[in-house]
Amino acid sequence: MLNVLEVVTTVVVGLMVGVEFSVAFIMNRILDALPEDSGQIGHAHGGRMLGTLMPFWYIGSLVLSGIWAVAGWHHHGAGLVVTAAGLLILSVVMSILLLVPINNRNKTWTPENRPADWKQQLHRWNRYHYLRVAVIIAAFTLLVAALA
Repeated sequence: MLNVLEVVTTVVVGLMVGVEFSVAFIMNRILDALPEDSGQIGHAHGGRMLGTLMPFWYIGSLVLSGIWAVAGWHHHGAGLVVTAAGLLILSVVMSILLLVPINNRNKTWTPENRPADWKQQLHRWNRYHYLRVAVIIAAFTLLVAALA
């Protein structure tokens, strides 16, 4: 049963990393290259869509990692899993404190009501997101290493 938990956790976290990596390095660049107000509208829609889904994915990944850490406490790689879970906690804290406030504003913006500094706010969100992506990649890497 522990093997199933290890694989499921690693796949769930890996998929989350893939989505967040894609947002950071592909989707945002596509949206930023769109003409006129299309990019800002796309960012707002993405903020609404992913802002609804990702909290469950982040918390789910953290819970699965925590269960793995407890269930595999006396097995090889437990320290790696505990460290990965700690990094996932950090990613959740970063999200709540740094990214969610900006996203909550962004998802309500339209070309008619957006603030004058909307681009600067999105750039700040991107910088925080890059850091969060690095944190979850590190967590994923530790989970993969714990499988060995």
